[in-house]
Amino acid sequence: MKIMDVTNVLFIKNNKVLLGYKKRGFGKRKYNGFGGKLKIGETIEMAAVREAREEAGLIMKKYYKAGEIDFAESYPLRMHLYVCTEWDGEIIESDEMMPTWFKFDEVPLDEMWDDDRYWFHLAVGGQKFRASFVFENDDDISGTSTNNVVSYSIKLVDTLD
Repeated sequence: MKIMDVTNVLFIKNNKVLLGYKKRGFGKRKYNGFGGKLKIGETIEMAAVREAREEAGLIMKKYYKAGEIDFAESYPLRMHLYVCTEWDGEIIESDEMMPTWFKFDEVPLDEMWDDDRYWFHLAVGGQKFRASFVFENDDDISGTSTNNVVSYSIKLVDTLD
């Protein structure tokens, strides 16, 4: 099974995070950061910048890689998580995502991927980490089922180079 690299960007400002409500595709009806698959010839960082612009209308200016999350036993994905603290542009709703600001203590974890409840506080708290998650079902190809984490590991790191 080939692991696909995907991106996810969290925009953070004034103890709030911008999340997108997924209107179609993989993970439909869940809140998430902004991101997706790499196009041919793109680096992971280039894909994160492009996806953020396409899905939220924002051009990332100041950002860092906060995490690498492996889902290989459940979904053939490795997610590269970025936190963006400075950007240009106006927030837009795309055909795929409806952006909404949430205070850190009001993030709708029950309407997000189950793994988010384990690492989200680390990312918005400025920590860097590597993690892996196994979900109870490995046949959720649409990413829309209720699928709970059954095991995980998280390791804090100084760098993700």
